[in-house]
Amino acid sequence: MLESGFQDRKREQRIIATRSAIAALLVMLALALLVVRLLHLQVERHDHFSVLSQDNRVKIQPIPPTRGLIYDANGVLLAENHPSFSLEITIEKVTDLDATIAALSRIIPIDDKDRARFARLKRQRMRFQGVPIRLNLTPAEVARFSVNGHRFPGVDVRAELVRAYPLGPYTAHVLGYVGRINERELKRIDARNYAGTHFIGKGGIEKAHEDLLHGEVGHQQVEVNARGRVLRTLESQPPLPGRDLSLYLDINLQRATTDILGDRRGAIVAIDPRNGGVLALVSQPSFDPNLFVEGISQKDYHALLYSPDKPLFNRAIRGQYPPGSTVKPFVGLAGLIEGTVTAQSKAYCPGYFTLPGHSHRFRCWRRGGHGHVDLRAAMAESCDVYFYDLAHKLGIDRLHARLAEFGFGAVTGIDLAGELGGLLPSREWKQRVRNQPWFPGETVIMGIGQGAYLATPLQLAAATATLANHGHFIAPRVVRASRASEPSRSTPEEPLPIVEHQIQVENPAHWDTVIDSMVAVIEDRHGTARKIRSPDYHIAGKTGTAQVFTIGQSERYDAETVPERLKDHALFVAFAPVEDPRIAVAVVVENGGSGSATAAPIARRVIDAYLGGEPLPPEEEEKRADGD
Repeated sequence: MLESGFQDRKREQRIIATRSAIAALLVMLALALLVVRLLHLQVERHDHFSVLSQDNRVKIQPIPPTRGLIYDANGVLLAENHPSFSLEITIEKVTDLDATIAALSRIIPIDDKDRARFARLKRQRMRFQGVPIRLNLTPAEVARFSVNGHRFPGVDVRAELVRAYPLGPYTAHVLGYVGRINERELKRIDARNYAGTHFIGKGGIEKAHEDLLHGEVGHQQVEVNARGRVLRTLESQPPLPGRDLSLYLDINLQRATTDILGDRRGAIVAIDPRNGGVLALVSQPSFDPNLFVEGISQKDYHALLYSPDKPLFNRAIRGQYPPGSTVKPFVGLAGLIEGTVTAQSKAYCPGYFTLPGHSHRFRCWRRGGHGHVDLRAAMAESCDVYFYDLAHKLGIDRLHARLAEFGFGAVTGIDLAGELGGLLPSREWKQRVRNQPWFPGETVIMGIGQGAYLATPLQLAAATATLANHGHFIAPRVVRASRASEPSRSTPEEPLPIVEHQIQVENPAHWDTVIDSMVAVIEDRHGTARKIRSPDYHIAGKTGTAQVFTIGQSERYDAETVPERLKDHALFVAFAPVEDPRIAVAVVVENGGSGSATAAPIARRVIDAYLGGEPLPPEEEEKRADGD
């Protein structure tokens, strides 16, 4: 049969040629794009991908610095770093994990909390990383494991440096403590400088001088495999250890002062007037800061937090108390400076004071009154009426201004974390806070340190030291100097700056007049603190008693019937020797009753402990002096 058509071979050849050309063009374009992409990756982006590749092979590991040490004025170590041993298991090296833990527990105690922590940490770490199964091994436990260690492949004892406070409760409120960094602290610190560090200062010196104590983190470059295991160290930059701190604190006096205060609730602050150095700072009751370093148990923390005695509360710098009659030297000086009174001016004390045109009686502690008294007699016998009258004549504005010069109502600037500034009332304060006008009666009771007036033991000690210095104020300091941390401790110290200023008084004799009146408190036969007179040196001081609750006009205070925690606070401020002051002391005993009977003997014993005087006979402490 004949074909009905014929093939157009030329057309077919053209089609094939066209298609081949198009295919070849597409292949060439694809090759061109591939070459361009390769040039971009290999030439233009070479450095970028080289770094990424290097990062997959080389890791930067932080090396935490060693925390600086803290020494007292005599070189006694107060805060140290000691090795803490933990038992760690490397999961990939253990064939039967449960059997290994069971066998370990027969050598070293491992409780349910240890197992729960191990299970939690195991999920967070790589199989080649060690996971702690027990923390804080004792030397005996380390020795037992060392003997049996060959039976436990993949189990090792790891040591790290942990903060320790050898004197525990004696220094808790001064040094503070370190603890694990929390989320709030993470937001304010330099995370790069705390890489690899788990602890930070939580209070006291540890917090206030964290920048000096912490140091600077180091690092090392290590080569790792695909699973993250370290193969070798390529480069290392050692960390810069924290600086060691030397304090003004005398640990012998600190311990003696703590023991003298004993089980009483209260605070004692001792300052060297010559340089503002804090010789002792005690708040009782105290606590053991070592409990907080590696994590305090919930039971122990609740016991401290909810104790009615508030051991965690630093009464020395945060306790705000009515200063009572301890403020009278400063009120007397204000009267002399303002010309309101002279050393010879007298006031009559019938046992009470009334404002002109008012019937309300502001009572003196001696109901029969003191008769006619001048400044010296009024200070020695703590006559309230004299200072009621003086405060009223001064007026709140001048009284506030003069008391503020001694630092009342403001923080002293001590280098400890958490200081409070007390409260020095004024017209402006009352209008701002209470939206009320100031009343003359409030000025009257400020003259004896009552009313809204509040001061911390630290403020009282700093003001007393300023008085001893004839108006030369030096901000209290606990840390004297810092130095680079070295085993030999031979590097020179760098003193920390001192903040100071002079209170200007036109007639310098006013200082001597007030100080002489404070000497009379101890030396005169009617002085309220005459029982603490020392045969070795002269003491200038002032007793004080602060009411915890208000007594009605027709009521009398009966210490025998008042509940213990509603009894008056006992206060005393002093410095010695008067001729060349070397120590200024403020004592506050909560619910201690009379300042003359309770606080003054305590201050005398503290001064004796520092100056080396003949100790106060125990029977003298039992005697109750007159007045506050």
